[in-house]
Formats: sequence, C-alpha cells, structure tokens
Amino acid sequence: MPDPVPLRSRSYGLPLHPIVLGLPFICFLAAMIADIAYVRTFDIAWKNFADWLLAGGMVLGALGAIVGIVDLARPTVRANRLLTPYAIAYAVAMVLALLNNFIHSRDAYGAMPAGLILSVLTVLILTGASALGAILLRQSLFGRVR
Repeated sequence: MPDPVPLRSRSYGLPLHPIVLGLPFICFLAAMIADIAYVRTFDIAWKNFADWLLAGGMVLGALGAIVGIVDLARPTVRANRLLTPYAIAYAVAMVLALLNNFIHSRDAYGAMPAGLILSVLTVLILTGASALGAILLRQSLFGRVR
C-alpha cells in the first residue's frame, strides 16, 4: 500500500533553524527600537529595556545555534548550498549582538551611538539571514535542493 503522506510534506526533511530564527530576531528588533527611543528621549528606562532585550536575544540565539548544529547533522538539510551563507550570516549577527551587549553594559551616555549602530547592523544581518532561511524552507518544502 502506498504511503498516504508524500515525502516532501514530512517534517524530518525541513531545516528547523529558520523557524527558530524568529525568536532572537524579535528581541533584537525590539532592542533596536528601544535604542532609537533612548536616543530621541534620553530616558534611561529605554536603555535598560534594550539591555534586557539584548540579553534575551542572546539566550534565544544560543538556542537557535543549538538547533542549527542539529540541522547540520541532518544530510537532507546539509545538502543545500545556501546553508553556508545562512550560517555565516547568523554567526556574524550573534557576534555583533554580543559586542552590542558589551557596549550596552556601559552607562547610558557611553553606550550611544555605538549601541544603536550595532543594533541596526544586527537587525539588518538577521533580516538577510531570515530571507535566506525562507528560501531554505521553500526549497525543502518543494524538493528543489540545489
């Protein structure tokens, strides 16, 4: 009897990391918005809010890195040629976020404008990584791995 579920709709062939990428992305995007609010108002609460969002984004980013390592162990995911630029973009974004955490550990006056610049760069790189992740998911769903 044939299998009623086609192979391409089974979940074990999909990369999981692009799905988890949204968690740290939201934290880093909110941290960038909080940095912009601090630069415009000079209210210390916005800088503190950004500090916590950056820390949460790093924790969720570490979770995403673990899921990414698990994805690399799966041959169906590893066969895609977009995986390397995707992984490099994610790693660069996490390094920038870590540097941003170090910058934000200073007092509010010393954290700006470098903190805002790093926040914007992190969000831009993660936006590019999420676009690559969407392509990875689409190729995995429709079976066109190149």
